[in-house]
Amino acid sequence: MHCCPLCNASPLQLYHQDKRREYLQCLRCDLVSVAPSYRLDAEAEKSIYDLHENHPSDPGYRQFLSRLFLPLNQRLLPDSSGLDYGCGPGPTLSLMLEEAGHRVALYDIFYHHNVSALSSVYDFITATEVIEHLYHPGDVWQQWLKMLKPGGYIGLMTKLVENQDAFSTWHYKNDLTHVSFFSQKTFRYLAERDKLEPEFIGRDVIILRKGLS
Repeated sequence: MHCCPLCNASPLQLYHQDKRREYLQCLRCDLVSVAPSYRLDAEAEKSIYDLHENHPSDPGYRQFLSRLFLPLNQRLLPDSSGLDYGCGPGPTLSLMLEEAGHRVALYDIFYHHNVSALSSVYDFITATEVIEHLYHPGDVWQQWLKMLKPGGYIGLMTKLVENQDAFSTWHYKNDLTHVSFFSQKTFRYLAERDKLEPEFIGRDVIILRKGLS
């Protein structure tokens, strides 16, 4: 029997099935995930990421990231410290934040395996197009909470599950590196459980503020 990789609840119900994978939904937190048997091994996963062409000098990529950068930067105090988690081979959001006067550490399991960055505390943590790739999102979420200072922000970009009909034709699920699919209900569950204040900005930007106590 599979447990939810985010909140550990079980059993999970079948949400959707296509020719390649089954997608299971948690009845507690609403996360839609694929079973471990459908996960790629590390080499196959990285080979797909190596095809990505995201560069700091690309104005289109910067414009894409500005959907998180602009609202997050408005909320940060000057000279805040942060962590860009899952920054990829061409860290760009971190540069944008540094250009705005903040200090940003990098971590990526494949490209910036800087484990020491995970032992610090931060005013903010960002993860753009990352959480849908996590095999163990619950463990990473708890790690973030421990690293985040009271009053700090988690800034995320990820496409959100809307309903089963939309999911059945959703291109986002077809990427075999996408294994954890969040909805607004999922983030509201996490916010209530972990005393966070969630904001949904546009269709794929989520900012959560940690309580002061």
